Amino acid sequence: MDIRTIGVVGAGTMGNGIAQVCAMAGYPVVITDIAQAALDRAMKTVDGSLERMVNKQKLTAADKTATLARLALATDMKALADCDLVIEAATENIDLKLKIFASIDATVKPGAIIASNTSSISITKLAAATRRPAQFIGMHFFNPVPVMVLVELIRGMQTGEDTLAAARAVVLKIGKAPIVVRNSPGFAVNRILVPMLNEACFALGEGVATPEDIDEGMKLGCNHPIGPLALCDMIGLDVMLDVMNVFYSSFNDPKYRPAPLLVEMVEAGYLGRKSGRGFYSYDKK
Repeated sequence: MDIRTIGVVGAGTMGNGIAQVCAMAGYPVVITDIAQAALDRAMKTVDGSLERMVNKQKLTAADKTATLARLALATDMKALADCDLVIEAATENIDLKLKIFASIDATVKPGAIIASNTSSISITKLAAATRRPAQFIGMHFFNPVPVMVLVELIRGMQTGEDTLAAARAVVLKIGKAPIVVRNSPGFAVNRILVPMLNEACFALGEGVATPEDIDEGMKLGCNHPIGPLALCDMIGLDVMLDVMNVFYSSFNDPKYRPAPLLVEMVEAGYLGRKSGRGFYSYDKK
């Protein structure tokens, strides 16, 4: 299928980033959200991101203007009716997503592809909320979207070859690198990354080393750009715990049990950067 127009559902951090990179690649993009204020913030965020690129001479002022002109905002999902591909980027809540997909399915044309940016929820289960599971796929972008190159393409049980090919073509056109992943908890990247971060929590809890030395060791010894505990703080310890609990229940394997220290940190309200304290302390300002 030739993808000409893209819709994005959800105007949060991921949604506005996906909309930006698609518009920069020449796609007309419709961003929908139930709140007009969220749409206004999204447009302001994209404008600021593009302006920084202009200041760094990575983009011309004319290209910035053209990119913004390709973005349309709407609070009514009917605005997606003519889109060839709609990418959902709403909150990671399965009940909410199921309702959104049923609504998208009832709105877009028969040949349109529906995608989810979910980082953990089963693509097969989400596809079942539509009448077009063969035209449903996971497109997992990474944050911040304008900077991160990878996109995981997740195949549900019924995802068609044409759907995969069309999604891959879009990913390549917007300058990203796709990898194809079978539907499974955490997909590929988070399946490997999050247990590694959880193991760093185990090491700290057992007194193997200080947070600073654990992070410095992984940066210098494994060439990681950020240490695992600092990354936990950036992601959010509550999010980390949620993902580990999903792995633990999905695989029924004790190797995925959350580290006791991680559980206790969340119970204490030490969630990382967003709460001002995690494995490190942060100035909320």
